[in-house]
Amino acid sequence: MNRLLLSGSLLQRGAPRFTPAGLPALDLLIQHQSTVEQAGHPRQLSLEMKAQAVGEVTAVLAAMPLGRQARFAGFLASARNGRGWLFHVTEVEPADDAV
Repeated sequence: MNRLLLSGSLLQRGAPRFTPAGLPALDLLIQHQSTVEQAGHPRQLSLEMKAQAVGEVTAVLAAMPLGRQARFAGFLASARNGRGWLFHVTEVEPADDAV
């Protein structure tokens, strides 16, 4: 199964565009920070992940203020250039405690 759940904040959002099939699309940058336990020791995590949204979810993301905390769900696929990964966001739920 290829499913990714990530909490973080919307750091950047590209200009709205349309796919060749006419679907709305957005390029995104999501920032995540947390502490996890690894081998019995705490580890600080901080990362920025390139993401893309296509379809109805783009309306929620287009209206979301930058910096807003949310829970993002979707899947990973190879980036278009074949280097690295791209997070395809299919669902977003703004965090209740976000400003």
